[in-house]
Amino acid sequence: MTVKDEWIDYNGHLNMAYYNVLFDQAVDDAFIKLGLGLDYVKQRQASFFTAEVHVCYLRELEAGMPVAVSLQLIEFDSKRAHFFQELRHAEDGWLSATSEQMSLHVNLSARKVAPWPDDILANLTGLAHAHASLPRPERAGRAIGIKRGSSTTA
Repeated sequence: MTVKDEWIDYNGHLNMAYYNVLFDQAVDDAFIKLGLGLDYVKQRQASFFTAEVHVCYLRELEAGMPVAVSLQLIEFDSKRAHFFQELRHAEDGWLSATSEQMSLHVNLSARKVAPWPDDILANLTGLAHAHASLPRPERAGRAIGIKRGSSTTA
């Protein structure tokens, strides 16, 4: 993907909302490969919803920069998928941002969380096996907060 000119904010770098656009496009690509694309939504009246996201902004991106997003499945259960993404400069390889996300499988008719169907559960299991040898991302599981006594007070 490429950082678009219209995504640049008044600070001269990629606006924070568009980091999420890049991450979201990569999630869609990955979930389509798991069988959870538009056809799945239409045929089964189910989809996946984001329940929580934690983004860390590490290095600025500018207009025209080529970027690539990787996705690693951390864990999943009968209704949820927890994954971690890295957004990198596609040519130079440096890390720009990370995103950690929890998604829920949702029955769209009932608008409630529901178990993954067996075929999707099998696809998630296959992805988990493929990612089993990957180390847990260093930034996974981070919490946001101010540690008292470790910074200047306002």
